[in-house]
Amino acid sequence: MMDFLPAPATLPTGQRIYAIGDIHGCIDRLVAMHEAIAEDLEERPCKDVTLVHLGDYVDRGTDSAQVVDWLLSGPPVPATQVVNLMGNHEEMMLAALAGTSNEVASHWLANGGADSLMSWGISRSVPPAEWSARVPAHHLAFLRGLTLKHLAEPYLFVHAGIQPGRKLEDQTQQDLLWIREPFLSSKADHGVVVVHGHTPRREPIIQRNRIAIDTGAVLGGALTCVVLEEDRLGFMQT
Repeated sequence: MMDFLPAPATLPTGQRIYAIGDIHGCIDRLVAMHEAIAEDLEERPCKDVTLVHLGDYVDRGTDSAQVVDWLLSGPPVPATQVVNLMGNHEEMMLAALAGTSNEVASHWLANGGADSLMSWGISRSVPPAEWSARVPAHHLAFLRGLTLKHLAEPYLFVHAGIQPGRKLEDQTQQDLLWIREPFLSSKADHGVVVVHGHTPRREPIIQRNRIAIDTGAVLGGALTCVVLEEDRLGFMQT
């Protein structure tokens, strides 16, 4: 049975949101998480269910291609809506696959891109200009079609965070995918509670203005999912 805690905001009755943190090629953990969510829904049915993935599907882990393929096939979760957000690692990968800059390609490789290439069967000896042609077109379309944010008031789901003091509609892609400070230390009321990943910690963080759920699945930690419903929240880990 899941242990619930008071949430910093309240969802309308009948809604439930499952949000999963940074995956980084950890396909076994992701599959186990989706199975756990499906079991939770079987035990505790809900009519309006949203499943959110907070980005960083690729890099560092061994199975980036398999994670993308699994998400494309449709997770075995009876959700009303599935939202796949972009992470900074997807942005780096797409920039590298564009093949326009050796510097951009090297930056991606240094941040786990080499592991991603291997998962798609691409040798490091293959020049960057040829990488894109060796990634399946439907995988590229998935990565390019990722969204930057998902608003389900009173919660906002993004990969990294937001720039405090800036209207939600004016947030930049750079901030949504990359920001750490001043967001992480901000005590400001953002008008929404921001649910994010990007900055790994050993345990999830709950503050009145944000919930952080990157617990370093690829770094020896767990893959974390926060479950939001009414005025409470719980965590699932695999």
